[in-house]
Amino acid sequence: MPRGNLRILAESGTFGPAMSLPLPDTAAAESSARLVARIVAEIDKAGGWIPFSRFMELALYAPGLGYYSGGARKFGGAGDFVTAPELSPLFAQTLAAQVAQLMAASAPHLLEAGAGSGALALGLLLELERRGALPEHYDILELSGELRARQQETLARGAPHLAGRVRWLDALPESFSGAVVANELLDALPVDIVAWREEGIFERGVALEDGAFAWRERPAAGALLAVSQGLTFVRPPYVSEINLAARAWIAEWGRILQCGALLLIDYGFPQREYYHPQRAEGTLMCHYRHHAHGDPFWLPGLNDITAHVDFTAVAEVGHDAGLDVLGYTSQAQFLLNCGLAQLLEQRQADGATAYAALASGAQKLISPAEMGELFKVLALGKGIGEPLLGFAHGDRCHAL
Repeated sequence: MPRGNLRILAESGTFGPAMSLPLPDTAAAESSARLVARIVAEIDKAGGWIPFSRFMELALYAPGLGYYSGGARKFGGAGDFVTAPELSPLFAQTLAAQVAQLMAASAPHLLEAGAGSGALALGLLLELERRGALPEHYDILELSGELRARQQETLARGAPHLAGRVRWLDALPESFSGAVVANELLDALPVDIVAWREEGIFERGVALEDGAFAWRERPAAGALLAVSQGLTFVRPPYVSEINLAARAWIAEWGRILQCGALLLIDYGFPQREYYHPQRAEGTLMCHYRHHAHGDPFWLPGLNDITAHVDFTAVAEVGHDAGLDVLGYTSQAQFLLNCGLAQLLEQRQADGATAYAALASGAQKLISPAEMGELFKVLALGKGIGEPLLGFAHGDRCHAL
């Protein structure tokens, strides 16, 4: 089940704190225990408290133990959630139309940030090859050695003749021209949690109480306080997330990108909707074996921890960093603009069974009740003088 769908179900009350979760096997439980010991040591070293963003960073990315840096399967039916590339090959095939246009308008280079299982990279390469628009290089920015190995296996199995075009990066390049794709990346960057109280603005962090992790609040300061104070429409009591890491990542692209665009695909809202009064407890959510729950302290390292994306903040930071806002719309509108319906129609010759499976996947990609409305696409770029295909109809930049 896509993570966005899990969030919809969680908000409707289908999931809750008392929900029984599957128990991990012994090896997984032991790995989580080692990560817990590391986090406890860091809390002790820091004087008894760390920001939640640091806790989330360790839970997801601690070398060898974090959710994304450990060995557990994360994507697909055997993992904890399903992303769009695993849901249907039509996602990559449709996205390729926009990527091809961007590369033609800038440079024949493609960079994917956070490539997951490698399914999107494989689908994009095969479809761009079919369109005669292969990039000279397909760079993958992936910090997880385990995921790199999985991506290499996926590409070697599905497109061995294209493997020479793929390069793995350890860090952002110094400069780049071409197309950048980030599918469900921003939601997995560590977030800070802010509590607006009648007596002031506080940062929520993690401490220890009776041998367990516990929430503790301290007065917010620095950049976090400044951003929080700028959200003048938020009324206490209110708890939500601010993603300083995503803001820094986008700002860095303002320096790096010479000509081209970033395609940011994720679940989230414009700012006013993000901080809606009905979301007074924030959007933080954990995913474990296709179950959603709200306790980030439960078995750290075995759960994905995510938060929705504030697309207004991302667009504003990009603009301030010298990037143009080239388009913003729902995933459904973007995919339809890029020719999803036409691609599906062309597959009718595959036979009734194959076509039905593709049609079912396409419906999940665009249905408002599935991924179509909750997921959005934002394009930020430089030097792109032509309207982008994916935003030809239904652009919502006015809503940011």
